[in-house]
Amino acid sequence: MSLIPRIFGDRRSSSMFDPFSIDVFDPFRELGFPGTNSRETSAFANTRIDWKETPEAHVFKADLPGLKKEEVKVEIEEDRVLQISGERNVEKEEKNDKWHRVERSSGKFMRRFRLPENAKMDQVKASMENGVLTVTVPKEEVKKPEVKSIEISG
Repeated sequence: MSLIPRIFGDRRSSSMFDPFSIDVFDPFRELGFPGTNSRETSAFANTRIDWKETPEAHVFKADLPGLKKEEVKVEIEEDRVLQISGERNVEKEEKNDKWHRVERSSGKFMRRFRLPENAKMDQVKASMENGVLTVTVPKEEVKKPEVKSIEISG
């Protein structure tokens, strides 16, 4: 077990910088400047999404425990951008409640991914089961170049 945090991603990541991810690092968000909420930041930062490419599609999976499908939005923006967003509401505090620990994140979250040229933007499908959102973006078939044999004379 390592005590050093993984700042360079995990073993599933093929490179440190993903050219398709458009998450923006904001150093001021963690410092609690006006307009930022540390609980919202926590919710944003903890929304982990896996992206895998199969021969047929790009598949995104997000763990969103406790959320209903009505609380999650999947949108396709211009320039092939997939946006997954939603909000986990804060539990209401009663006057006589005494909280000992608050670890579950709440607030808004959003993740954006630029999809590659081969994505079929008009055929995106999303489903949610047991707190796991799955977004499937089919790929266009790659047309193999036609190979023509040339007879060698001589």
